[in-house]
Amino acid sequence: MSEAVIIEAVRTPFGKRGGALREYRPDTLLAHTLDSLLERARVDPRKIEDVVDGTVTLAGEQGANPARLAVLLSKLPIDVPGVSLNRMCGSSQQAVHFAAQAVAAGDMDYVIGCGVESMSRVPMFLDIGLGAQVTGFEALNPELFKRHNLIHQGESAERVADKWKLSRQAVDDFAKESHRRAALAQKSGLNRELIPVNGVSPEGKSITVERDEGVRAQIDEAKMNSLKPAFRPEGKGVVTAANSSQISDGASAVLLASARAARTDGLKPKARFRARVAVGSDPTLQLTGVIPATRLALAKAGLTIQDLDWIEINEAFATVVLSWAEELKPDMAKVNPWGGAIAHGHPLGATGAGLLAKLLAGLEATGGTLGLQVMCIGHGQATATVIERI
Repeated sequence: MSEAVIIEAVRTPFGKRGGALREYRPDTLLAHTLDSLLERARVDPRKIEDVVDGTVTLAGEQGANPARLAVLLSKLPIDVPGVSLNRMCGSSQQAVHFAAQAVAAGDMDYVIGCGVESMSRVPMFLDIGLGAQVTGFEALNPELFKRHNLIHQGESAERVADKWKLSRQAVDDFAKESHRRAALAQKSGLNRELIPVNGVSPEGKSITVERDEGVRAQIDEAKMNSLKPAFRPEGKGVVTAANSSQISDGASAVLLASARAARTDGLKPKARFRARVAVGSDPTLQLTGVIPATRLALAKAGLTIQDLDWIEINEAFATVVLSWAEELKPDMAKVNPWGGAIAHGHPLGATGAGLLAKLLAGLEATGGTLGLQVMCIGHGQATATVIERI
């Protein structure tokens, strides 16, 4: 069995909805990311044997298999195939897993796992509303609602807050810390995983985008405190737009190779995998899968959470991270040290590979060795990855 290693990992800056990346078609943005990945890795594009993409809303401009379309728009040869998948928020993390598994099985030597989502151009739920008179949950199979209490993720986030007794102050404080950390990382130039993208200013002028757009160096606390709960406006809710992930645009990509091929070609791998897992969980408390996923990944890796040097857990909602932390008891200084999706945004399909790129950059910056990435997923799932920097 071959060993899959990570050669390089990159992501675009994450743009705000309607922001600097608003005029990028998603397949074009992904093609740019693929080219940037190969340029940074200094790998001959002809060596790539497949491109596995994760995109959540596979419709509209993100339909017709964006992986293959991005290949055709990139510098990759036309004989490189591509496939796109949807594991919701864990899509590109799953794409990396599938790419690594193809390498580990001995089927291929070089594969790219990647993701893209333009939430400005392709709205959430477009895929399940096509051809129907309704959009969103109303378009799902009615039999599902007879078997499960399927609810909006925002209400799930509120139920998580109820179960773990998380206060509005606690989730707002977490959100402020996310922005503080992300702003400090930006100011210090730490996000080496970022690749520049040509974007458009609010005035329509061409600009170079080099930073995540959503990060706020200064928080308007009065405004934050004044926000009403987004999903329980008449009740005692704690989840607001300020302590939830931002709707964003972006792309990310990770180059995987067999350790043997990397050695033969004179490449220096950055990391190896210690664990790759996916789990199902309660579809009502659909955000809590990160807890069993973390435990399973650590068990497979033969580690404890105290062994980890860096942790990236997606900040879909502050309540997700805080409830997970109540159960796992991590060193919070090692959890999202450069901020998370509350600050830099969450371009659904792109976030998984993007957080892996950030995790690897963080380990390199600090000299750390072991890292965990974990993401909650709609309908009750989660993905987790443990890597070891080489």
